[in-house]
Amino acid sequence: MRLNFIILLMVLVQTAGALFFIGDIGMSVLGIERQPIDWRLREAMEIGAAIALLIGLVLSGVLLLQSQRRLGRAEARLQRASGAFMEVVDESFALWELTRAERDVAFLLLKGFSTQEIAGIRKTSEGTVKAQTNAIYRKAGVSGRGQLLSLFIDDLLAETHIPSPPIEPEPRA
Repeated sequence: MRLNFIILLMVLVQTAGALFFIGDIGMSVLGIERQPIDWRLREAMEIGAAIALLIGLVLSGVLLLQSQRRLGRAEARLQRASGAFMEVVDESFALWELTRAERDVAFLLLKGFSTQEIAGIRKTSEGTVKAQTNAIYRKAGVSGRGQLLSLFIDDLLAETHIPSPPIEPEPRA
């Protein structure tokens, strides 16, 4: 909310200063007669308009610095999240004892590539990729790509302490 107020203030202040100077020059160019005013008042108006533009410049600089800081923090968080995800992936692949080829295929599966695309990337047959995919699912204890991906999402959510939905107790027989 505060940021929006600063932006609005900056725009209004700069607009006021710019309109003063543009209006003054425009009226001179178009030959529009103006009522003469005291030179001291005129100087005060010009100084006020110039100060308004300077304030707008300063506010713009402040907003730019804030934006750069926010971008830096967001990039750092993204880097940490990316690193955390890769740690979870590497730990899981090691736990499941995936071969190097299975690790490559599993990573491509997590990235959303199809069997045909994985075969093309790895320069192997689709049958080989399907066999490796089945081995990955078996070793991970899942039945498909969605469950494989959910294993990693669950691990990441657990690390960020997001509460899991409550598990309903099974009815007794």
